[in-house]
Amino acid sequence: MVDLRVIDDPAAAAAALDPVRGRLLAELRSPESAASLAGRMGLARQKVNYHLRTLERHGLVRVASRRRWGGLTERRMVATASSYVVSPEALGPVAPPPDPGRVMDRLSASYLVALAARAVREVGQLLRRSEQVNKRLATLSIDTEVRFRSAEDRAAFTRELTAAVGTLVARYHDEAAPGGRRHRLIIGAYPAPAAPIPAEKPGTPAPIDPERKDTP
Repeated sequence: MVDLRVIDDPAAAAAALDPVRGRLLAELRSPESAASLAGRMGLARQKVNYHLRTLERHGLVRVASRRRWGGLTERRMVATASSYVVSPEALGPVAPPPDPGRVMDRLSASYLVALAARAVREVGQLLRRSEQVNKRLATLSIDTEVRFRSAEDRAAFTRELTAAVGTLVARYHDEAAPGGRRHRLIIGAYPAPAAPIPAEKPGTPAPIDPERKDTP
């Protein structure tokens, strides 16, 4: 079982997002039989088997072991990953554009979301290929927080960070290096939520962060 799998097939995404199948995936972090799952979830075993076959068809669960009970064979299933992320690619024509450059405002939230969507899509594809050839995918992630005193400080930080990154890229980028490989570098920032943001109903206004001085 891998830590995380990115789902880019629309049918597989629909299967994973089904409430019953989603609970089955959560229960199957360790191998279980349809009979034990049925008792735990209060469902008929035939119904559990139906959902398990659907999840198996989409590669979300697999057979962990088989046991013979009289004339019957009991299959114990397990999820193929500890957790799943649905790629924007699964949304088809309504997914964010593959090229975030189509969003004109580079300082907009839309541009940041488009960059994040591209990262999920591309890293998901690369991760799947690396698993197929049993090689580790080389990545780099930095996650931190900074509390700005003012909008002016935030703007100054943006200018200095842009200059520093430009200097590093110019120093290490080698267009003609034999065997060199391009890497995407994405740096983004947004107001850190004070608490987990609940799912919003259509038309519900966004919560206001009292620390933001530029909040309308």
